Amino acid sequence: MAASWEESVEYSINTIYLLFSAYLVFVMQLGFAMLCAGSVRAKNAMNIMLTNVVDAVVGSLSYYLFGFAFAFGEGSDANPFIGTSFFALKDIPNSTYDYDYSFFLFQWAFAIAVAGITSGSVAERTQFSAYLIFSCFLSGFVYPVVAHWVWSSTGWLSPNSSNLLFTSGAIDFAGSGVVHLVGGVAGLWGSFIEGPRVGRFDAFRNAIPIRGHNATLVVLGTFLLWFGWFGFNPGSFDKILVAYPNTSDQGNWTGVGRTAVTTTLAGSTAGIVTLFGRRLLVGHWDALDVCNGVLGGFVAITSGCAVVEPWAAVVCGFFAAWVLIGLNILALKLQFDDPLEAAQLHGGCGAWGLIFTGLFAKEKFVVQAYNAGAVGTVRPYGLFMGGGWGLLGAQVVELLAIVGWVSLTMGPLFYTLHKLRILRISVDDEIAGLDVSSHGGHAYVHAEEHQRRFYADYVRIQDNGS
Repeated sequence: MAASWEESVEYSINTIYLLFSAYLVFVMQLGFAMLCAGSVRAKNAMNIMLTNVVDAVVGSLSYYLFGFAFAFGEGSDANPFIGTSFFALKDIPNSTYDYDYSFFLFQWAFAIAVAGITSGSVAERTQFSAYLIFSCFLSGFVYPVVAHWVWSSTGWLSPNSSNLLFTSGAIDFAGSGVVHLVGGVAGLWGSFIEGPRVGRFDAFRNAIPIRGHNATLVVLGTFLLWFGWFGFNPGSFDKILVAYPNTSDQGNWTGVGRTAVTTTLAGSTAGIVTLFGRRLLVGHWDALDVCNGVLGGFVAITSGCAVVEPWAAVVCGFFAAWVLIGLNILALKLQFDDPLEAAQLHGGCGAWGLIFTGLFAKEKFVVQAYNAGAVGTVRPYGLFMGGGWGLLGAQVVELLAIVGWVSLTMGPLFYTLHKLRILRISVDDEIAGLDVSSHGGHAYVHAEEHQRRFYADYVRIQDNGS
């Protein structure tokens, strides 16, 4: 039966909204590239930029062939662990599950972000061939399985499942756990198995600062990521034209606006707390620390962005900042070297975001986000909001399941690459820089080279003149 004119208009608007959100999330890839490039030394800038490009191109093919199917394939067997249909987008569009090309593109943008997180943890010392291997494996298999657990209607952790864990399911609206914790734990194992960069710690186990070469790129990357997060979180509603029952002026459009506000407040609060917290610890105002603090707040609120009040987002950002600061201190004591603080930021703040949702999710918003405002629906919600332990229990299970799954998959992969001697570059190559040793030259034309070229041109002009 043909759709009515009103239905066609509604479908078109929802599709445009989802595609626009996908484009915003893809902009985050540029943000990751700028942030990573500015946070490493100039001699490794070309390498880290290339890894971000590889995340997109390799992730596109692996997610097209396998990833989307593992994440959202919902065949007749209704497998709660992994998807079993839609390989290479076969049978897409699919009206039964409401999946179409725009939904694929939106989810693809999420998948390539996971690999971008991990690239920061292993920056400045990883062989490019090894990066190709684990980037494909992460975006094509490890991440999609977790996405199936939480975001597919047949997943065992899904809040949309017919068999809800603890009568609740885990609420991870835009992926504090599914995206950020996965990337953070993968980066943790990669950085741990590779070991710290040459010169990061002295013989007495004291940390030696290795600063990134360009603060401008770090700040630019942070704002690009902030901009992209307005697609990452509000866009996860998938549809904007969904009205809530018993109201004349509220629907998903209300939730979309509130989600953008909670995202902004959490990131801003984390940024200001990090600014003053680091001032007390190190004695000066550090712009780069503030940038990571802002991102830590965004990571934390991503789980509960659609189901908490704005004031709760402030609480989320406040504690996210201290989680990041504390984990960075612990990392230095353990001689753990993560150039982008990715494991601490995405892993630690992602874990806090899952717990935060279990504590502060509001009943009304939970029902609206997961039942389109169905009348008479009763669901567990935040413990501190009077909703009992069901939701918090599901959040803890998701956290533990993700840490276990990523550790069991990415840990052995990194260890195997290490044993095969294809994970880490040699000491000589690391000292020279990956740009020269692996990519044919520097990312920048240095001042000395300018001077040499000027002198060569001067001599040539003089010779021609004579």
